[in-house]
Amino acid sequence: MAATAASPTVGCSSVSFLRSRRSSSKALQPRMAVRSGGSVTQILTKLKKDCATPLPILRHVADAMANDMRAGLAFDGASDLKMILSYVDSLPTGEEKGLFYALDLGGTNFRVLRVQLGGKERRVIATESEQVPIPQELMYGTSEELFDFIASGLAKFADKEGGEFHLPPGRKRELGFTFSFPVKQTSIDSGILINWTKGFAVSGTPGRDVVACLNEAMKRQGLDMQVSALVNDTVGTLAGARYWD
Repeated sequence: MAATAASPTVGCSSVSFLRSRRSSSKALQPRMAVRSGGSVTQILTKLKKDCATPLPILRHVADAMANDMRAGLAFDGASDLKMILSYVDSLPTGEEKGLFYALDLGGTNFRVLRVQLGGKERRVIATESEQVPIPQELMYGTSEELFDFIASGLAKFADKEGGEFHLPPGRKRELGFTFSFPVKQTSIDSGILINWTKGFAVSGTPGRDVVACLNEAMKRQGLDMQVSALVNDTVGTLAGARYWD
């Protein structure tokens, strides 16, 4: 190539050289890609195999975790896992139908949701939800102020009910309450707040039943609704997934 570039026909030779380089490059690219791709695939396959946890070890980890969970449920301090009874003794069958409400309180916002269930044939027909920010002063206020604010937001949301959402005759609106703070649950629809976390310091609530606080606030707001279940987000996720599968 150096000899060609030094020849008297340097212009033509240069053009020919560039053209040959382009064509050579194009011809080489697919072959290089194939070789490179094969190598990468082999490397990744080996890496995946080397990093894979053997099934017996996975089963051992799962069994050990299950044992810790049982120990933690047996009595306090028996396990490193903090276990609290959920009082959920049965999960959805997928046959459930009707209108249900949910309230999720676990941070600087609370979320309200309604869902129309259609059973195994129609599953979830429709859902609507709203997220409401909690004013900072209420995070340091009184229990009554906080729960009245929440019940007021829930009442405004319920007032917009319509369309595909309808309550069967003779039924009362039921609410699932997801409360993501430490509680000592005493039944499916009651739980004593142990202490506030996540920046909340509301007075008058620790040591009280949070379901009763919400039910009383809904009554003050004239909202005809009753908490039927107090759950944390883990139990709620399990129940929701069980409805589908």
